[in-house]
Amino acid sequence: MTDKKLPLVYKPVGLAFGWAGGLVAGRLFRTTWKMVRGEDDAPDALDRERGWGEILLAAAVQGAIFSVVRSAVDRAGAVAIERSTGTWPDTGGQGRS
Repeated sequence: MTDKKLPLVYKPVGLAFGWAGGLVAGRLFRTTWKMVRGEDDAPDALDRERGWGEILLAAAVQGAIFSVVRSAVDRAGAVAIERSTGTWPDTGGQGRS
């Protein structure tokens, strides 16, 4: 397998892992929010009943969780591709696409 074809192989794998990671991150956020605030539902930005602090706290916690899960999933996928093909799925220094 050539290095030029590897990103094409990696994209569907990355997409599947990303989808699964999003589900995990969503569940982890809901569980975390329930532990932090004791509420089942996190505030939405357009929720009139919630204050700025609570909305921004929820957004920060959610963003941090999603970022950590996405990075872990991306890294695990890259390691799996490298183990199966012998080549690291380099994006040419472009980062996420």
